[in-house]
Amino acid sequence: MTLDELKIGSSAVITAVGGDGELRCRLLDMGLIPHTRVTLQKVAPMGDPIEIRVRGYELTLRVEEAKKIEVEGVSA
Repeated sequence: MTLDELKIGSSAVITAVGGDGELRCRLLDMGLIPHTRVTLQKVAPMGDPIEIRVRGYELTLRVEEAKKIEVEGVSA
């Protein structure tokens, strides 16, 4: 599944980061690398953007960016 498919409060581990060129590099620079645990914190009222917790900080991403990040759900 992709990051945008997570439910609020659920956690997952990143398995792959897609995207091309600068976008992929920017996502990796923000700490979204494989084997990193992320938790979906909030979703904006209109559904875009989303806020995730990764590596001890909150990060806001557009849904289009989140669709490029493959994750695997983890149990609480």
